[in-house]
Amino acid sequence: NESTNARFFAAFAAAYPGVTVNLSSGSAGALQTQLRSEAATPLADVFIGGSSEFHDPLGAEGVLQPYRSAAAESIDPRFKDATGHWTGWYTGVFGIMTNRNRLAQELDNRALPTWDDLLDPVWRQKIVLPDPLKTGGGSLFVMTQVFRFGRDEAKALEYLVALHANVAAYTASSSAALKMVVDGTAVACPNWAHDILTERAKPSAVDLAVPAQTGFEIGAVSIVRGTQNVPAARALVDWSLSREAGELNVQVSNRSSVRSDVAPAPGAPQLSSVDLVDYDRVWATANRERVLESWRAAVGR
Repeated sequence: NESTNARFFAAFAAAYPGVTVNLSSGSAGALQTQLRSEAATPLADVFIGGSSEFHDPLGAEGVLQPYRSAAAESIDPRFKDATGHWTGWYTGVFGIMTNRNRLAQELDNRALPTWDDLLDPVWRQKIVLPDPLKTGGGSLFVMTQVFRFGRDEAKALEYLVALHANVAAYTASSSAALKMVVDGTAVACPNWAHDILTERAKPSAVDLAVPAQTGFEIGAVSIVRGTQNVPAARALVDWSLSREAGELNVQVSNRSSVRSDVAPAPGAPQLSSVDLVDYDRVWATANRERVLESWRAAVGR
């Protein structure tokens, strides 16, 4: 979001005063599309943020150029691309945000929901979801359900079609879905736990549930092939992987750092403490577009 970006890049500018950042922000899916369309004459230097599933295909397509930062040497190999096309710098767990007031008024203060609870007809038109075709959060939610059902895509689609009956809106960004729950326009929203924690810390009536068998992202940073600003691009990657940047990112966003020497935000769910699906990131990347097309056809979007 805008405030997080402002603080993050202000700190980078202080560390590298010779580098100017011009930021184009948007959902991971929109930025991936933009980078593909500009591949012949790239306008961007760095793709920062968004799950690694959005960086992986760009690397395979030749849109990114490899860079192995010295700052990444101590990072767990599962958080970085073996070919060097991207490096993870944060992780995010998926959860469910609920509006406490509407839950009390309309659903008898029922317990915070699991994935399967959301199929109950009492949730009809009370759920919003980041659009799986446009957002990293929405697509990760769909793939999480596929893995939750042991890659039985038919069962996963059956679940997603049943859920569709309870979804009031698919939003163009994860933040737009969060806002609807905060405002009380919707009662629940599957979304990123770190963003839900950020909203919960404000004067708001929202809660966070992390269901069993949930998914997680590896937020990545990569360099665009053809950039005319290689030293500056590498500087941003190096700094993003630093302890200073990791601690700042935890502070401003509640995301967790991939660095073992950066403490998590208070109350933030950790990969080691939640029940995760067996999320095969390579398979998810290779099959994401096909699975999403099947979902789009199944729900009529």
